[in-house]
Amino acid sequence: MAEVFFYHLTSSLLEQTLPQLLERTLQNKWRVLVKSGDKGRLNWIDTQLWGGNSPQFLPHGVSGGPHDADQPVLLSDSGENTNKAQALMLVYGAKTTPQEVAQYERVSLIFNGNEDGHVQDARADWKTLTDAGIAAKYWSQETGRWQMKAEKNT
Repeated sequence: MAEVFFYHLTSSLLEQTLPQLLERTLQNKWRVLVKSGDKGRLNWIDTQLWGGNSPQFLPHGVSGGPHDADQPVLLSDSGENTNKAQALMLVYGAKTTPQEVAQYERVSLIFNGNEDGHVQDARADWKTLTDAGIAAKYWSQETGRWQMKAEKNT
């Protein structure tokens, strides 16, 4: 059964957090689909992963290419799981449904805690997904470290 991790960014930026989460997920031998709610940010994410804050190279591609099915990390705005990912990461307000969550081992919803709209959307997503019986954990940054603040259906 899938579980959803909510990551509330308060002291670091997505370009710092996403590579760390991707590295951990790839260590599990899982493929990852990164779904962006803002199509215009896909190239920016791509650039960050090529030369960003990760000490390791993160193999990835942007959806729509000839090798989507081979990508360990696929960046997309459609959510179509063409790389057969076991993990889904939602960024920039990307939405999901209980049906989509059920297709994955883990879903990570990463949101900016400094933007009220993102926090409100994450709260609504928490309610929708946990009301559907999906296990969820809420993680927040405290003094630079992640701390689990809430869990439901686990």
